Amino acid sequence: MTYGLVTTPFGAQTTAAEVLAGVDLGGRRVIVTGAASGIGRETARVLAAAGAEVTIGVRDPATGAHVAEEIAPASGPGTVRAAHLDLADQTSVRAFVEAWRGPLHILVLNAGVMASPLQRTREGWELQFATNHLGHFALATGLHSALAAAHGARVVAVSSVGHVNGDVLFDDINFEERPYDPWAAYSQSKTANVLFAVEAGRRWASDLISVNALNPGRITSTRLGRHIGEISNSPTSFDPTSTDVSWKNIEQGAATSVLLAASPLTEGVTGRYFEDCNEAGPHRPGVRRGVAAHAVDPHHAARLWQVSLDMLTAA
Repeated sequence: MTYGLVTTPFGAQTTAAEVLAGVDLGGRRVIVTGAASGIGRETARVLAAAGAEVTIGVRDPATGAHVAEEIAPASGPGTVRAAHLDLADQTSVRAFVEAWRGPLHILVLNAGVMASPLQRTREGWELQFATNHLGHFALATGLHSALAAAHGARVVAVSSVGHVNGDVLFDDINFEERPYDPWAAYSQSKTANVLFAVEAGRRWASDLISVNALNPGRITSTRLGRHIGEISNSPTSFDPTSTDVSWKNIEQGAATSVLLAASPLTEGVTGRYFEDCNEAGPHRPGVRRGVAAHAVDPHHAARLWQVSLDMLTAA
């Protein structure tokens, strides 16, 4: 099947608040992971300002409660609350899922770690894959019935242009056989985010659940890049400080997440990858834009889904 790319009047410099100008989210229930800072915080703030009931999933409940109080709208129906969620800890993910009651209209899978030194979870999983993909996969699949109950839910997976640097390393996902490379690990986890959107979009279409992935762009003043100084000798060629991608502020960086989460312009769109508030075209070598073929390969997407289920079952 062929289709045209989804376009909107918005672009790279549009802010999240501008995307939702005039949109009423009263009665909508939302979860945003990693919303204690950065674009996750701004995503949660703007959705609440539009009237949504927002739950932010955070590792530190005290910090989360403070953030929830800060970003809750001063007036109107929107609210913000914090709940404990550690995506690298499957016990925490299960507890979060089990505590959820009622329908869920919007799930923003925003939390992530980038290019960290080698760390493993208690299951032995490499931390970036475990956090960026497996934790979110377990969360989304665990909340599937709540999403289906919303009769038109949306799931948003925050990926990265870094996905173009590599596919999922199916033969050695956890770097047990090859030397650990923090950028290769990051790339495969971000490719996994896109593949999840492709397969979930296919599997959940009959439940009226839309699932899309996005590249937020290079964002100033976030904690995501805090490990970069520790890995200057990484053997990969990916340079996160390259000048071929323009910087965005946090308000602009959250815009594409908000577009996919709540804009009428993306109603019914599913299984696709966006950047700068528009659907991305194919990646071209030498340009850090677009979506790589390996990240939207339906066979890879189906394989990753089964591998993820198998890993969670064995945990």
